[in-house]
Parts: sequence; structure tokens; C-alpha cells
Amino acid sequence: MNKEKLLLWTLAAVNFTHIVDFMILMPLGPQLMRIFDVSPQEFGLLVSSYTFSAGLSSFLGAFILDKYDRRTILMWVFMGFLLGTIACALAGNYVFLLSARILSGLFGGMTSALIFAIVGDAIPDKRRGRAMGLVMAAFSVASVLGVPFGLYIASISNWHAPFFFLAIMAVIIMVLIYKYVPSITSHLRSDQVKSSPLQVIRRVTGNSNQMRAISLTVMMMLGQFMIIPFLSPFMVSNVGFTELQLTFIYMSGGLFTVFTSPWVGRMTDKYGKIRIFTIFMSLNVVPIAIITHLGETPIIYALLVSTLFFVTSNGRMVPAAALITGTAKPENRGSFLSFNSAVQQLSAGLASFVGGLVLVEGSDGRLYNFDMIGYAAIVISLLCIPLIRGIQVVDEGSVLEDLEEPVPAA
Repeated sequence: MNKEKLLLWTLAAVNFTHIVDFMILMPLGPQLMRIFDVSPQEFGLLVSSYTFSAGLSSFLGAFILDKYDRRTILMWVFMGFLLGTIACALAGNYVFLLSARILSGLFGGMTSALIFAIVGDAIPDKRRGRAMGLVMAAFSVASVLGVPFGLYIASISNWHAPFFFLAIMAVIIMVLIYKYVPSITSHLRSDQVKSSPLQVIRRVTGNSNQMRAISLTVMMMLGQFMIIPFLSPFMVSNVGFTELQLTFIYMSGGLFTVFTSPWVGRMTDKYGKIRIFTIFMSLNVVPIAIITHLGETPIIYALLVSTLFFVTSNGRMVPAAALITGTAKPENRGSFLSFNSAVQQLSAGLASFVGGLVLVEGSDGRLYNFDMIGYAAIVISLLCIPLIRGIQVVDEGSVLEDLEEPVPAA
């Protein structure tokens, strides 16, 4: 296995651990609410605390990520994430667990920006689509294997077990980072004047190309997260799923995207980022339109539509991530991607909030106005197509000569 492939698998492992850590808490809700005797609102705070702290750390990371060796700062950030995960595993009360989730989010929030920055530095633009497809397949693996396995060991032991398992995985991944992530210091020019926080902000906000990329991130998050948080309750209350059958939605969607994500990456490199993005964004509005209008529906048909939703959603993210990563040069890529990550977190939160305001629960227990959310999501999603056409790649090369072997087809 060549060095480029080993690097990408290591980054995918980092991404997998971070995603499982974020996702595993939500299905543990019934256990935690019973054990800690907390309300749904208090549990909601437990979940959102990770997102809010991740958004804050992503913003603060813009001021520090470009000042250090990528490998060094990734190891420090992942060490903080490991400590936060251990703290979650050891939590004995609600306040302790809440504090541990905030700590995990603070470090976990910077991992995505670092992963994309390393891919941008190490992989030339002509192969970034395939690289992004491989790294982002970690989300699919987390949905198919990570979360169900975490729930399984929690059911045969207790809710602490998944976090102990993640901590053990994180220790192994620390070794992989040390061994397979090379030192990346090309962005640290000796003649480069260290920018102040205000200068970093002005550099990003004053760059029209990067602002278009950030706007694209906002629009994509608004178009998706007005729907995703309410997909499960809608499927139960309106479509006829049981809570157990909800697992099939994420396992089926995740299983298919494990295979389609690398394939979309290869198509991105072959046919171009904008073309592949346009195709999948156009296809994505089809399942959005169907899902948001479903009534009582056979499970197989509903699973077919939800799987198409996940596949096309992932399909538009791969070329978008490859394009957005290339809008910054190595010397300020970390700061830009941190800003982008912070905006992504905040946009997802805003979309969920707006969707919650529009959605109404009727006296019959059904959810109403999901079709209105669908219409809004379709319009916002389609507006992304002309927006992405104005975004330009400004960095096409790789700064690491010894990683120039191409990534084999996944």
C-alpha cells in the first residue's frame, strides 16, 4: 500500500472516530434520560453542547491552525479529543457528562478542518476528488458499523462501554497518525509575518472566491438540515416506521454510500467537480420532494427513497469539499477551512431551528408542514448550482513530493 493511500486511510480513521463519538450519544438518549433522570430538553442540551463547542473551536482554530506543522497540531488536537472521550466514559452524573461533551466538541470540531487541510496540502487537485471520497466514506462506515456496534455493546454492558471502545480506538489511531501522517510545514514560510486574528478574518472575508465557497457551505447545510433532524420522527409519526425500523434507514443509506462515495470521488476527478456536483444536487431534490410528501408507505419503498436521499446528499458533498479545499493556498488553508467548518456547524444548527419552527405536531400525533420545509430545501439546494460555478480553484498542486503515487481505485 503506497504512502498516499496509508495517509488517507489514517485520516478516514480519524474522521470515523470523531463522527461515531458525535452520533452515538443520540440513540443512547433513553438510557441516559432514565439513568440521570433528566428531561428531553436537558438531553437536547447534552447533544447540542457538542455542536456548539465544535463550532466555537472551529472559529478559534482559524487563528492557530496555519501556525504549526499539520501533523503536530493534528496529534495535539486528537489527544484532546481522546481525553474528552475518556471523560465521557468515566462520567458519573449529568453535569460531568455535559462538561465532557463540551471538551470533546472543542477538540473534535477542529479535526474536520485539519483533515481537509492535510488532504489539500498532500494531494494534488487532479486527485482530490478521489481522496475526499475515501476520507468522507468514514461517515457511511460510522452509520453502518460504528453506531450499531456502539449500541450493541451498550445493550450488553452499559452506556459507558461505547466511549471506552472509542477511547481504545483513538489510542490506536494516535499511533497511525504518528506513523503515516507526514510532517507538513510548507505553509510555514520563514519570511511569513504572523497574522493577527483581525488580519485572518479580513483575509477570508476580503476574498470573494472564498466567500462564495463559504456561501455554498451555508446553502448546502440549510438545504439539508431543515430535513435531516426531523426525518426520523416524520418516518415514525407519518410513514409508519417503528423506532426499531429507523435503524434500517441509516444502515441502508450508510451501506450504499460506503461504495458510492469513493466512486463519486473518481467521477469527480474524471469529469470535473462542478459537473458532478450539478448532477448529484439535481438528483438530490427528487428524494427531498418525495420524502417530505410521504404518507403511510410500505417500508421497502420508504427505504428506497431515504437511501437515494443519503446517496445523492453524499454525492454532492464529495465534489463540493474537493472544490472548497482548493480555494485557499497552503499558507492560509487551515484558517479558511476552520472558518468554513464553523460556518457549517452554525448553519446546520440554524437550519434545524428554522425547520423546528415550521414543523407542527397535530392532535393526531402526525407532523405537518414537512412539505413546506421540502419546498424551501429544494429551492435553496437548486440555488447552489449557479453559486458553485463562480468558485475557482487557486491551488492545484501537492506540497509533498513523496506522496505523488496515485491513489488506487477504492
